[in-house]
Amino acid sequence: MKQRQDLALLFPGQGSQSIGMLGALAERHAVVQKTFIEASAAMGEDLWALASEGPESLMNRTDHTQPLMLTAGVAVWRAFCEGGGPMPGFMAGHSLGEYTALVAAGALEFPVAVELVRDRGRYMQEAVPEGEGAIAAVLGLDDASIEAVCQQTAQGEVVEPVNFNAPGQVVIAGHLGAVERALEAAKAEGAKRAVKLPMSVPAHCSLMAPAAEKLAQRLAGVEIQEPRVPIIHNVDVSRSADAEAIRQHLVDQVRSPVRWVECVQALAEAGVKEAVECGPGKVLAGLNRRIHREMGIRAIHDPDSLADALNTLEVA
Repeated sequence: MKQRQDLALLFPGQGSQSIGMLGALAERHAVVQKTFIEASAAMGEDLWALASEGPESLMNRTDHTQPLMLTAGVAVWRAFCEGGGPMPGFMAGHSLGEYTALVAAGALEFPVAVELVRDRGRYMQEAVPEGEGAIAAVLGLDDASIEAVCQQTAQGEVVEPVNFNAPGQVVIAGHLGAVERALEAAKAEGAKRAVKLPMSVPAHCSLMAPAAEKLAQRLAGVEIQEPRVPIIHNVDVSRSADAEAIRQHLVDQVRSPVRWVECVQALAEAGVKEAVECGPGKVLAGLNRRIHREMGIRAIHDPDSLADALNTLEVA
């Protein structure tokens, strides 16, 4: 497979899922449904039925969302490869998407990763009882203002910035009451929008420490190979080839902020000119345009967008 050092492949995390996702792509590319069949065997559940029919309540439960989104990203990646898409110079994934990148880069076996992220989702769900945590998006304030708002409204509880997604777009998470106080304070500070998100756990905040401990034990028994392509890690924007370092990054990631703005900036500094988002939706494409306007970005989620990406990369 030809490699392009100026190309990065990006994989989305939770929030990009929707009922009927990848349906059109699956009709034209058999590898999509084959990927879901493989994942379903590992899960012991029909993930394609969940992707196609829902229900939304189950699709949005994090122990189902995570294997579903991992499978969707791998399915699109495989369709891209079958179409003659080049091996990228770099990969990165947003939160859960980092696991998808590790599969695509050959560091994790796909069925192993499906079971791993299902357990990761369960550990995250168990870390904070349902109804006690919340996660929310704040638009229109700079990072420093949001950090100050969180400190002022914590009042002995936890509320922290957890996803630095784009300039003026930050996700916060923590205890429900603290998140609600922070949203009101953010609006008073002039935020354009401050709303809770439909996710079942307050991911990437310090309340996830129990999940990180369980994940560390689980990862100790998982074989990790050296990635064929460098992966930019969410936690510290580094690249690791060593299995132990990758394990530690994954443990730290569950309880630490996703530094997506810095990840995209690091890709640009490494010479990446084009990026392709592999998975349902266009969330990362939208963020990337706000982070680095000069970097070309395309999202593959249906037959037309796949053909467009392959044609643009001159491999169709």
